[in-house]
Amino acid sequence: MSGSTHTERAFVLGLDGVPWYLIERWTDDGELPNFARLREEGAAGTLESTRPATTPLAWPSIATGVWPDKHGIYGFQRLSAEYSHRMYTSRDRTQPALWDGLSPSVVANVPLTYPPEELEGTLVSGMMTPSTSADFTYPPDLKDEIDAAIPNYQISLDYPEYADRLEEFPAAVESILSSRRELMRLLMEREPDWRLFFFVYTAPDRFQHLVWDDEKLLEHYRSLDEIVGEVIEYTDERDAHLYVVSDHGFGPIETLVYVNYYLEQAGYLEKRDEEGTRGALASLGISRDGVMSALNRVGVSEEALVSALPRSVVDSVASQLPGDHALYDVDYERTTAFVHDAGNVYINDTERFEKGIVPPSEVETVKAELVELFESVTDPNRDGPVLDVFDGDDLFPTDEHSPDLIVNGHGVYETRNSIAEEPFGDTGSTAASHRSEGVMLCRGPGIAAGGELRGARVVDVAPTLLHGIGQPVPENADGRVLFDAFEDGSRPATTRVERTDVGRAAGDEVAVDDDFTGVEDRLKGLGYME
Repeated sequence: MSGSTHTERAFVLGLDGVPWYLIERWTDDGELPNFARLREEGAAGTLESTRPATTPLAWPSIATGVWPDKHGIYGFQRLSAEYSHRMYTSRDRTQPALWDGLSPSVVANVPLTYPPEELEGTLVSGMMTPSTSADFTYPPDLKDEIDAAIPNYQISLDYPEYADRLEEFPAAVESILSSRRELMRLLMEREPDWRLFFFVYTAPDRFQHLVWDDEKLLEHYRSLDEIVGEVIEYTDERDAHLYVVSDHGFGPIETLVYVNYYLEQAGYLEKRDEEGTRGALASLGISRDGVMSALNRVGVSEEALVSALPRSVVDSVASQLPGDHALYDVDYERTTAFVHDAGNVYINDTERFEKGIVPPSEVETVKAELVELFESVTDPNRDGPVLDVFDGDDLFPTDEHSPDLIVNGHGVYETRNSIAEEPFGDTGSTAASHRSEGVMLCRGPGIAAGGELRGARVVDVAPTLLHGIGQPVPENADGRVLFDAFEDGSRPATTRVERTDVGRAAGDEVAVDDDFTGVEDRLKGLGYME
């Protein structure tokens, strides 16, 4: 590295789902030498995630410096007033991202960047991209370059395929990791002149959901450590700041908790009656799961149905099939509250929803009752809390349409939304899931060697990065500049934070007209969706 004390470039290396305690343990033990270099030669510490601590909320918060109520993304699926949902996309983001203000930029494999937006630079969309058959790059002809250089390039694995053959899973993940690394190298060579390079590896998150074994995890982290070493050398050559960040942490889970079970038992949620078409089908033993299993046996997948029929038609038919779906099988004309996506609790108020039954004046009373209900949940087989409950008004104060509550599993518990007959269930092939504590390690000109980052949150990454390279921070940023990251006497440590107004990004209420079934199947395989 040169002797300069400032830089105008920054590289964000995203490692989805990496927890601080594993990095701390294995760097202390000498197992991860390049992560250890980051700790010794730069500043490092924990990074607190969003609530809930999930990919679609946290990566936009890292990229924008604001919480979900300002960037507009609350999960994988956007809920409508008519109780339908669609996949969130890049068009839903309403706050400019780092690459909107820093140019030229290289952006690759960042979740929620599909469809790719035009920018001065290069973009390869990541998680939530339907497939490589879609237009997933900007400029569009970059897709052909990737196909020629990396013929086996995939957006993601089909995780349900590995539920019954986990012995093959590590090799499959390693293959994905290898092709992603090839993409990173291709972009490094293709775009040498950049101000921001933002590249995310989602492999650790995907691997850990199905495999939580120290020996296998360490082997995977050694591969990540090699990538970190390569990026250190690359950023040194360009006198750039390097930020290695994860969107959340990870830990083992042992029990599933069906939150809608408690709402139904307490009378806040009512299932649809089995009458009319639904009743006739139920009396014949026909259910949604049964229909899909029968179609799959004759080679007709849900993907084929959705590609052949409009999604609205598929949803209409699905609502007539008996089942336990958290949206399709709820009688909203008799329901006070329900759960959607990653523990987002909505009170069915009359101003917000088409069939709402709760007057706005009663929402706060109902919310207080629900908090008491969820906090009272216990497990007869284990002491301690089962659920963590957060008030949506506290988490998302600027958006009146945000979830009313967030309810997530505490510790080894993981919440699910299905309307189940029992409160608890087995985790099946899912071995581990998200925790709130991720990682942030930074290094480069003016970064404090051996520095300790204290109280860092995902929204602090963008302001710290911008100030570190001499750029103004958005006036409405929720995050702060982490001055602990900078060495005494450096330019970032001795200059005031400059602020700038930013306009809203082009959030788009219109759904992207693409087939996201493949994405949905992958998310179901990881337990993210029903």
